[in-house]
Amino acid sequence: MDDNPVFARIQEDVDGNDIVLFMKGTPVFPQCGFSAATVQALTLLGVKFKGVDVLQDPGLREGIKQYSSWPTVPQLYVKGEFIGGCDIVREMYETGELAELMATKGIATESAA
Repeated sequence: MDDNPVFARIQEDVDGNDIVLFMKGTPVFPQCGFSAATVQALTLLGVKFKGVDVLQDPGLREGIKQYSSWPTVPQLYVKGEFIGGCDIVREMYETGELAELMATKGIATESAA
C-alpha cells in the first residue's frame, strides 16, 4: 500500500502545505455543494489553503478515500492531520472550534467578528 503512487502524491500535498482541501472542483469554482460549503468556512476564517481537485484524476478521487479511510470528498487536512469532511468542518466553524484548531496549529486567522 505504501508503494501506491497516488498515496505518495497525497502525502506530498499534505506534508507540503499547512492546509490542504481535497475537493470537487477548485476553491474559485467548487463543483459540489459540500466542497463549496467547506471552502466558504475556510474563506470566512481568512486562511490560505491549497485546493486539490479530485475530479481531474479518478485515481486520486478513489485514492484519497482509501488514504484517509473516509468515504467522501471534500477532505480537510491541517498541518498533516485529517480533520474531516464538510459536516465536521462546518460544525467546527460554527462552534469556533475550527478557529481554535488553526490557532493551536499556529495558523493565523482573520476573525469575522
